This record gives sequence, C-alpha cells and structure tokens, in this order.
Amino acid sequence: MKAGTYGSLVEVFRGSLWEAEIVKGLLGSAGVEAMIKDETLSAVTSPYANVGGKVLVMVNKEEEVYAKKVVAQKTA
Repeated sequence: MKAGTYGSLVEVFRGSLWEAEIVKGLLGSAGVEAMIKDETLSAVTSPYANVGGKVLVMVNKEEEVYAKKVVAQKTA
C-alpha cells in the first residue's frame, strides 16, 4: 500500500480468485491501491486449492467511494 497513515481497509468486492484478480487490476489501472484477502486457510497452502471460494478485494477506507464507483462501472 502507499506510504501514509490510513484508518483501515474496507471490502469493495467479493468473488472468486480470478474475479478478484481482475477487479484488483481494474482498480490499479484507475490509480487505486488494492489487496486481495482470501478468507480460507487454503490460500496459505496453495493459491489454487480454493477454486470457487470467496476472495475479498480490499482498499484503504479513504479510497472506498471512488473504488466502489470504479468496480460498479467496470462490472456492470
């Protein structure tokens, strides 16, 4: 994430691993730093073990409104 003081991370998308990777790329191209969070232990053992599981795309709270707008426009 960018250097600076940020309050917290917020979820802007939830879906499969490949969908989350695409959304993260879209956000990155729009200038928004994002990270992917997998809520299962399988992400630790293998990134491919959780096929079909839910993965979150998280951004800084300060960028939440813009990030959600980017996601809504690109996934509609």
